[in-house]
Amino acid sequence: MPSYLHELILLLFRNRFESATDLLRKLDVEPPEHDEVCAESSDLNDLRPAEYRADLVLFLLCRTRKVLGIIVEVQLGCDDDKPYAWPAYIANLRARHRCPVCLLVITVEDAVARWAGRLIELGPGSRCKPWVLGPSNTPAVTELRDAQENVELAVLSAIEHGQSTDIQLAARIASAAIVASADIDAERSRLYLDLILISLAANAPETVEATMNSLGYEYRSDFARRYVAQGKAEIILKQLASRFGPLPEAVHARVRSADSAQIDTMADRMLTARTLEEVLGPLP
Repeated sequence: MPSYLHELILLLFRNRFESATDLLRKLDVEPPEHDEVCAESSDLNDLRPAEYRADLVLFLLCRTRKVLGIIVEVQLGCDDDKPYAWPAYIANLRARHRCPVCLLVITVEDAVARWAGRLIELGPGSRCKPWVLGPSNTPAVTELRDAQENVELAVLSAIEHGQSTDIQLAARIASAAIVASADIDAERSRLYLDLILISLAANAPETVEATMNSLGYEYRSDFARRYVAQGKAEIILKQLASRFGPLPEAVHARVRSADSAQIDTMADRMLTARTLEEVLGPLP
Protein backbone atom coordinates (compact mmCIF):
# COMPACT_ATOMS: atom_id res chain seq x y z
CA MET A 1 0.00 0.00 0.00
CA PRO A 2 1.29 3.50 -0.77
CA SER A 3 2.57 5.32 2.30
CA TYR A 4 0.23 8.29 1.74
CA LEU A 5 -2.67 5.98 2.65
CA HIS A 6 -1.59 6.09 6.30
CA GLU A 7 -2.11 9.85 6.51
CA LEU A 8 -5.31 9.82 4.50
CA ILE A 9 -6.93 7.23 6.77
CA LEU A 10 -5.93 9.29 9.79
CA LEU A 11 -7.57 12.29 8.15
CA LEU A 12 -10.91 10.46 8.27
CA PHE A 13 -10.61 10.38 12.07
CA ARG A 14 -9.33 13.94 12.36
CA ASN A 15 -12.26 15.17 10.28
CA ARG A 16 -14.76 13.32 12.47
CA PHE A 17 -13.56 12.34 15.95
CA GLU A 18 -16.71 10.30 16.59
CA SER A 19 -15.54 7.83 13.93
CA ALA A 20 -13.39 6.20 16.60
CA THR A 21 -16.34 5.63 18.93
CA ASP A 22 -18.46 4.39 16.01
CA LEU A 23 -15.86 1.75 15.24
CA LEU A 24 -15.45 0.71 18.87
CA ARG A 25 -19.20 0.01 18.95
CA LYS A 26 -18.81 -2.14 15.82
CA LEU A 27 -16.23 -4.14 17.80
CA ASP A 28 -18.77 -4.59 20.65
CA VAL A 29 -17.02 -2.04 22.86
CA GLU A 30 -19.53 0.38 24.38
CA PRO A 31 -17.85 3.74 25.05
CA PRO A 32 -18.88 5.52 28.28
CA GLU A 33 -21.51 8.23 28.15
CA HIS A 34 -19.99 11.43 26.86
CA ASP A 35 -20.99 14.76 25.36
CA GLU A 36 -17.81 15.66 23.46
CA VAL A 37 -14.78 14.11 21.76
CA CYS A 38 -11.56 16.09 21.54
CA ALA A 39 -8.04 15.49 20.24
CA GLU A 40 -4.89 16.04 22.27
CA SER A 41 -1.16 15.77 21.71
CA SER A 42 -0.05 12.41 20.32
CA ASP A 43 3.30 12.72 22.07
CA LEU A 44 3.29 9.95 24.69
CA ASN A 45 6.82 10.40 25.99
CA ASP A 46 7.35 9.97 29.71
CA LEU A 47 10.46 12.23 29.63
CA ARG A 48 12.79 9.32 29.00
CA PRO A 49 15.02 9.26 25.91
CA ALA A 50 12.83 6.84 23.92
CA GLU A 51 10.17 8.58 21.84
CA TYR A 52 6.61 7.33 21.80
CA ARG A 53 4.29 9.12 19.42
CA ALA A 54 0.88 7.70 18.55
CA ASP A 55 -0.92 8.53 15.31
CA LEU A 56 -3.88 10.16 17.01
CA VAL A 57 -5.08 10.58 20.62
CA LEU A 58 -8.74 11.30 21.37
CA PHE A 59 -10.60 11.79 24.63
CA LEU A 60 -14.27 11.32 25.40
CA LEU A 61 -15.46 14.09 27.72
CA CYS A 62 -18.45 14.08 30.03
CA ARG A 63 -19.04 17.51 31.56
CA THR A 64 -15.38 18.34 30.79
CA ARG A 65 -14.16 15.24 32.66
CA LYS A 66 -12.12 12.75 30.63
CA VAL A 67 -13.89 9.39 30.74
CA LEU A 68 -11.95 7.47 28.07
CA GLY A 69 -8.79 7.96 26.05
CA ILE A 70 -8.66 6.37 22.59
CA ILE A 71 -5.32 5.88 20.88
CA VAL A 72 -5.85 5.46 17.13
CA GLU A 73 -3.07 3.74 15.22
CA VAL A 74 -3.11 3.12 11.46
CA GLN A 75 -1.02 0.02 10.81
CA LEU A 76 -0.38 -0.91 7.17
CA GLY A 77 2.15 -3.68 7.89
CA CYS A 78 3.54 -5.85 10.66
CA ASP A 79 6.08 -4.13 12.89
CA ASP A 80 7.90 -6.07 15.62
CA ASP A 81 8.42 -2.88 17.63
CA LYS A 82 4.71 -2.13 18.06
CA PRO A 83 3.91 -4.89 20.64
CA TYR A 84 6.46 -3.15 22.87
CA ALA A 85 5.46 0.43 22.07
CA TRP A 86 1.67 0.06 22.23
CA PRO A 87 1.49 -0.93 25.92
CA ALA A 88 3.73 2.07 26.67
CA TYR A 89 1.32 4.35 24.78
CA ILE A 90 -1.57 3.10 26.91
CA ALA A 91 0.27 3.20 30.24
CA ASN A 92 1.71 6.68 29.69
CA LEU A 93 -1.60 8.18 28.61
CA ARG A 94 -3.50 6.50 31.46
CA ALA A 95 -1.00 7.72 34.06
CA ARG A 96 -0.91 11.25 32.69
CA HIS A 97 -4.67 11.77 32.46
CA ARG A 98 -5.94 9.42 35.17
CA CYS A 99 -8.64 7.81 33.04
CA PRO A 100 -9.26 4.52 31.21
CA VAL A 101 -7.48 4.17 27.86
CA CYS A 102 -7.91 1.80 24.92
CA LEU A 103 -6.02 1.23 21.67
CA LEU A 104 -7.83 1.11 18.31
CA VAL A 105 -5.71 -0.21 15.42
CA ILE A 106 -6.88 0.33 11.84
CA THR A 107 -5.49 -2.06 9.22
CA VAL A 108 -6.31 -2.64 5.55
CA GLU A 109 -5.15 -6.26 5.26
CA ASP A 110 -6.55 -9.23 7.17
CA ALA A 111 -3.08 -10.70 7.74
CA VAL A 112 -1.98 -7.48 9.45
CA ALA A 113 -5.25 -7.40 11.42
CA ARG A 114 -4.61 -10.92 12.75
CA TRP A 115 -1.08 -9.94 13.75
CA ALA A 116 -2.16 -6.70 15.42
CA GLY A 117 -5.03 -8.38 17.28
CA ARG A 118 -2.88 -10.84 19.20
CA LEU A 119 -2.74 -10.47 22.97
CA ILE A 120 0.48 -8.76 24.02
CA GLU A 121 2.06 -10.64 26.92
CA LEU A 122 3.54 -8.13 29.35
CA GLY A 123 4.68 -10.65 31.96
CA PRO A 124 3.13 -13.27 34.23
CA GLY A 125 -0.58 -12.55 34.49
CA SER A 126 -0.42 -9.23 32.59
CA ARG A 127 -1.69 -8.72 29.07
CA CYS A 128 -2.61 -5.93 26.68
CA LYS A 129 -5.33 -6.32 24.04
CA PRO A 130 -5.59 -3.92 21.08
CA TRP A 131 -8.97 -3.48 19.40
CA VAL A 132 -8.37 -4.06 15.70
CA LEU A 133 -10.40 -3.19 12.63
CA GLY A 134 -9.61 -4.72 9.23
CA PRO A 135 -11.40 -5.80 6.05
CA SER A 136 -13.11 -8.79 7.67
CA ASN A 137 -14.83 -6.81 10.44
CA THR A 138 -15.37 -3.40 8.84
CA PRO A 139 -19.06 -2.69 8.20
CA ALA A 140 -19.97 -2.86 4.51
CA VAL A 141 -21.74 0.45 3.93
CA THR A 142 -23.76 -0.23 0.77
CA GLU A 143 -26.84 1.95 1.34
CA LEU A 144 -26.65 5.58 0.29
CA ARG A 145 -28.67 6.72 3.32
CA ASP A 146 -26.15 5.12 5.69
CA ALA A 147 -23.23 6.57 3.73
CA GLN A 148 -24.70 10.06 3.88
CA GLU A 149 -25.23 9.81 7.65
CA ASN A 150 -21.56 8.97 8.22
CA VAL A 151 -19.42 9.85 5.21
CA GLU A 152 -16.11 9.09 6.94
CA LEU A 153 -17.24 5.58 7.87
CA ALA A 154 -18.48 5.05 4.31
CA VAL A 155 -15.10 6.09 2.92
CA LEU A 156 -13.28 3.82 5.38
CA SER A 157 -15.60 0.99 4.35
CA ALA A 158 -14.66 1.58 0.70
CA ILE A 159 -10.97 1.52 1.59
CA GLU A 160 -11.25 -1.66 3.66
CA HIS A 161 -13.33 -3.55 1.10
CA GLY A 162 -11.54 -2.15 -1.95
CA GLN A 163 -9.33 -5.23 -2.22
CA SER A 164 -12.19 -7.71 -1.71
CA THR A 165 -12.46 -10.67 -4.06
CA ASP A 166 -16.16 -9.79 -4.27
CA ILE A 167 -15.68 -7.05 -6.84
CA GLN A 168 -19.40 -6.33 -7.11
CA LEU A 169 -19.62 -5.72 -3.35
CA ALA A 170 -16.56 -3.47 -3.49
CA ALA A 171 -18.15 -1.49 -6.31
CA ARG A 172 -21.46 -1.09 -4.43
CA ILE A 173 -19.65 0.19 -1.33
CA ALA A 174 -17.51 2.52 -3.42
CA SER A 175 -20.53 3.88 -5.29
CA ALA A 176 -22.40 4.68 -2.07
CA ALA A 177 -19.32 6.41 -0.63
CA ILE A 178 -18.70 8.36 -3.83
CA VAL A 179 -22.24 9.72 -4.04
CA ALA A 180 -22.23 10.58 -0.32
CA SER A 181 -18.85 12.31 -0.65
CA ALA A 182 -20.14 14.49 -3.47
CA ASP A 183 -22.54 16.21 -1.05
CA ILE A 184 -19.96 17.51 1.46
CA ASP A 185 -17.59 20.47 1.31
CA ALA A 186 -15.42 20.68 -1.80
CA GLU A 187 -12.05 20.04 -0.14
CA ARG A 188 -13.10 16.87 1.68
CA SER A 189 -15.15 15.74 -1.31
CA ARG A 190 -12.20 15.93 -3.70
CA LEU A 191 -9.91 14.06 -1.32
CA TYR A 192 -12.43 11.37 -0.39
CA LEU A 193 -13.43 10.70 -4.00
CA ASP A 194 -9.84 10.19 -5.07
CA LEU A 195 -9.11 8.05 -2.02
CA ILE A 196 -12.09 5.75 -2.68
CA LEU A 197 -11.18 5.17 -6.29
CA ILE A 198 -7.50 4.66 -5.55
CA SER A 199 -8.44 1.96 -3.03
CA LEU A 200 -10.27 0.06 -5.76
CA ALA A 201 -7.63 0.59 -8.44
CA ALA A 202 -5.12 -2.10 -7.44
CA ASN A 203 -7.86 -4.73 -7.29
CA ALA A 204 -10.16 -3.91 -10.15
CA PRO A 205 -9.23 -0.99 -12.40
CA GLU A 206 -12.01 -1.94 -14.81
CA THR A 207 -14.53 -1.58 -12.00
CA VAL A 208 -13.03 1.78 -11.08
CA GLU A 209 -13.42 3.09 -14.60
CA ALA A 210 -16.98 1.76 -14.86
CA THR A 211 -17.84 3.40 -11.53
CA MET A 212 -16.25 6.69 -12.58
CA ASN A 213 -18.02 6.74 -15.91
CA SER A 214 -21.42 5.84 -14.46
CA LEU A 215 -21.15 8.68 -11.95
CA GLY A 216 -19.57 11.18 -14.33
CA TYR A 217 -16.44 11.46 -12.16
CA GLU A 218 -12.86 12.15 -13.20
CA TYR A 219 -9.81 11.99 -10.98
CA ARG A 220 -9.18 15.39 -9.44
CA SER A 221 -5.50 15.02 -8.53
CA ASP A 222 -2.27 13.92 -10.15
CA PHE A 223 -1.45 11.41 -7.40
CA ALA A 224 -4.82 9.69 -7.98
CA ARG A 225 -4.08 9.21 -11.68
CA ARG A 226 -0.60 7.96 -10.85
CA TYR A 227 -1.73 5.33 -8.36
CA VAL A 228 -4.57 4.05 -10.54
CA ALA A 229 -1.94 3.51 -13.26
CA GLN A 230 0.20 1.64 -10.71
CA GLY A 231 -2.74 -0.60 -9.86
CA LYS A 232 -3.11 -1.50 -13.52
CA ALA A 233 0.64 -2.08 -13.77
CA GLU A 234 0.55 -4.66 -10.97
CA ILE A 235 -2.22 -6.55 -12.75
CA ILE A 236 -0.21 -6.52 -16.02
CA LEU A 237 2.78 -7.96 -14.13
CA LYS A 238 0.67 -10.76 -12.66
CA GLN A 239 -0.68 -11.62 -16.11
CA LEU A 240 2.80 -11.60 -17.66
CA ALA A 241 4.16 -13.88 -14.92
CA SER A 242 1.24 -16.25 -15.40
CA ARG A 243 1.92 -16.53 -19.14
CA PHE A 244 5.70 -16.29 -19.33
CA GLY A 245 6.95 -17.42 -15.91
CA PRO A 246 9.19 -15.50 -13.45
CA LEU A 247 9.93 -12.00 -14.71
CA PRO A 248 13.33 -10.29 -14.62
CA GLU A 249 13.70 -7.03 -12.71
CA ALA A 250 13.98 -5.14 -15.99
CA VAL A 251 10.40 -6.14 -16.83
CA HIS A 252 9.10 -5.06 -13.43
CA ALA A 253 10.87 -1.72 -13.83
CA ARG A 254 9.56 -1.24 -17.39
CA VAL A 255 5.93 -1.89 -16.48
CA ARG A 256 5.94 0.09 -13.22
CA SER A 257 7.48 3.14 -14.86
CA ALA A 258 4.94 3.17 -17.70
CA ASP A 259 2.28 5.86 -17.87
CA SER A 260 -1.44 5.14 -18.18
CA ALA A 261 -1.46 5.18 -21.99
CA GLN A 262 1.50 2.79 -22.17
CA ILE A 263 -0.18 0.45 -19.68
CA ASP A 264 -3.31 0.38 -21.84
CA THR A 265 -1.17 -0.44 -24.88
CA MET A 266 0.48 -3.32 -23.03
CA ALA A 267 -2.93 -4.64 -22.03
CA ASP A 268 -4.06 -4.62 -25.68
CA ARG A 269 -0.89 -6.38 -26.83
CA MET A 270 -1.39 -9.08 -24.18
CA LEU A 271 -4.33 -10.40 -26.19
CA THR A 272 -2.17 -11.65 -29.08
CA ALA A 273 1.45 -11.49 -27.86
CA ARG A 274 3.51 -14.69 -27.87
CA THR A 275 6.58 -13.23 -26.14
CA LEU A 276 7.44 -10.63 -23.55
CA GLU A 277 9.04 -8.50 -26.25
CA GLU A 278 5.77 -8.37 -28.17
CA VAL A 279 4.07 -6.93 -25.09
CA LEU A 280 6.78 -4.56 -23.93
CA GLY A 281 8.99 -3.90 -26.91
CA PRO A 282 12.76 -4.69 -26.97
CA LEU A 283 14.18 -5.45 -23.52
CA PRO A 284 17.69 -4.44 -22.39
